[in-house]
Amino acid sequence: MRFEIVELGELSGQKATIYSLLIDGNNSTLFDHFIEENDKQFPTEIDTIFETLQKIGNKFGAARHFFKENEGKLGDLVCALYDHPNSHLRLYCIRLGNAVIILGGGGHKPKSIRTLQEDPTLTQANYLLRKFSALLYQKMLDGEIYWENDIELAGNLIIESDE
Repeated sequence: MRFEIVELGELSGQKATIYSLLIDGNNSTLFDHFIEENDKQFPTEIDTIFETLQKIGNKFGAARHFFKENEGKLGDLVCALYDHPNSHLRLYCIRLGNAVIILGGGGHKPKSIRTLQEDPTLTQANYLLRKFSALLYQKMLDGEIYWENDIELAGNLIIESDE
């Protein structure tokens, strides 16, 4: 599997850089797929997600209160963009401090389910980010991916896995 980290320039700003992932050479990021799959059914929530991401990029940075943490395994940095009480969407991401967010996918999370494992779309999106997070962590330890200007990732932003 091949992951390419790409910046979402329309969302990034002075306070945080926002990225998503291209998988196996696909032309659309995981975030693009999330938008395409949910925009017709949940347009207001999609607008709210964009507004929140623009606030993160330009005004506040990736402050902890924007995220539901511990949406993956302990220590893997997978979280979800915080949803409002009446929302139905779950967007998974990786939060690297207050400066970087890597958006993954997600989907509809009915209020009737308690855990992501009860929905195959949410499970797949979450577990994919968990896998990516472990690979990213190793690349950062090896110095192949590193911080630049305190709010950007630099280096080889392509990560390949044999799995």
